[in-house]
Amino acid sequence: MAVDSKQILTELDAEQLAVVTAIHGPVCVIAGAGTGKTRVITNRIAYAINSGVTDPTKVLALTFTARAAGEMRARLRALGVPNVSARTFHSAAIKQLLYFWPYAFGGQFPTLLTTKSGFLSQAIIRAEVAIPAQAAVLSEIAGEIEWAKVLEISPEHYHEKAIESNRLIKLPNNKSINENLGMISQVYEAYESLKRQERALDFEDVLLLTIGMLEEERGVRERIRDQYRYFTVDEYQDVSPIQQRLLNLWLGNREEICVVGDAAQTIYSFAGATSDFLLNFKNRFPNAQVFRLTTGYRSTPEIINSANKILRAANLVSEHGIELQSVNTHGEKPLVNGFSSAAEEIAYVASEVKKQIDSGIDSSDIAILARTNAQLDQVKSGLNNLRVVSQIRSGERFFERVDVRDAMRLIRSASVLPSEGGDWFADLVSVLQPFGDADYVTAFLRLAKSIKDNGGENMRVFLREIEDRAEQNNPPILPGVTLSTLHGAKGLEWDHLYLIGISDGVLPMGNDFNEERRLFYVGVTRAKQQIRITYAGKPSVFLEQFN
Repeated sequence: MAVDSKQILTELDAEQLAVVTAIHGPVCVIAGAGTGKTRVITNRIAYAINSGVTDPTKVLALTFTARAAGEMRARLRALGVPNVSARTFHSAAIKQLLYFWPYAFGGQFPTLLTTKSGFLSQAIIRAEVAIPAQAAVLSEIAGEIEWAKVLEISPEHYHEKAIESNRLIKLPNNKSINENLGMISQVYEAYESLKRQERALDFEDVLLLTIGMLEEERGVRERIRDQYRYFTVDEYQDVSPIQQRLLNLWLGNREEICVVGDAAQTIYSFAGATSDFLLNFKNRFPNAQVFRLTTGYRSTPEIINSANKILRAANLVSEHGIELQSVNTHGEKPLVNGFSSAAEEIAYVASEVKKQIDSGIDSSDIAILARTNAQLDQVKSGLNNLRVVSQIRSGERFFERVDVRDAMRLIRSASVLPSEGGDWFADLVSVLQPFGDADYVTAFLRLAKSIKDNGGENMRVFLREIEDRAEQNNPPILPGVTLSTLHGAKGLEWDHLYLIGISDGVLPMGNDFNEERRLFYVGVTRAKQQIRITYAGKPSVFLEQFN
């Protein structure tokens, strides 16, 4: 159902309206946390299409997670423009690479690795290095290889560049950092050799090969540039040099691009991301319009005031001109509690969460965020002892579960039938009744109700949404308390939030103090109504502004 331009422009504040109506690029939007940026950029795309500036099939909207891309597509469908391509960089690249592979490379498309762990285990053996092939170690090495590849650092140059970049890699082998970097270089070389031997690609290869294809094949480059003429890039502060290089090839010498980001939320520098492209956008496009979104709709004034203090402590307000102003009613001040041990801290948090749920708060409105996955495992154990249902956000393949597939098959069959009494949601409840109160049933019904409340006319609309999510591995929100790392919580929000382990030596962790402070800022700004911060032992230096 098409939405007219007048509807697209309703209920926008002055800052948002300025962005939505700036439908000719180049445009740069500095958007603070909780300022409605996703709504703004999707409304801008819809307004540009309704105004005849572009066609929906000519738009490429890019972001960094399948969840964010799925949310953009859902919002665009609700605005009456269902044919817009909203994808992650990797998803857009692999679609193009698959399509043009026979023309550009010939032969069968290689195997695409969904994880590096198996090949890395073999590479460690092949390299004959003293590195234990433990899951955490393999993850650490995979991260180093990904960092190197997005910066286009080859195996032979990895050791030198890693030392220059002060990569503090500690492995459980009693070796020095320099020795470990040397061994990782050997594993990196063996890993690349193994991939060539087995005709396999990882996700970084997808970007590199797409870049090579566009640079070398003029016909391919012209066809893709003809396909996509209107670009939007969300979370632009997280772009890596290799992603920017690919974006440059997609864009060519055109200027129809809108980038949206917040340098204060740059938390992936360790993986090669940089806010330089966002901060220097005006240098590349001197005639660019620059807008700022500063009105905070997510959090209470108390939470936003605390977040602003974090930015001021890092001089980010003066550097980027972003200080949030809340329009919400006042709430309680952030509460900080210290404990003598991590065990006491976790016992307290688990107990408080149970009290909140017993008082009637929906468990899915509560989240516990930590710096590491190991902390989350301990928290989950504590919640389990109190019989509190929780979900650790991870890469679980939700849509590959047999029961989920069975439920989707019934939904697909029911969607072609007319609704009795015109209430498709009631029909869906009946369809899912044989599956009981399983977590995926609750998740599907909650998502369906949201779609219905936002104008979804029939079950086919819901089916399209879950099939789209299945394609992108973007599951709906499962019931229970959410447990997530601070990095994994980016882009999400909850009414009630616990930030745990804000202790000296835990946060900040590593050698990039400023990035750790930004990570803390991201954590605080996930809270809507209430935030409780805990630590064990000595408090983090980041808690000074909460005194």
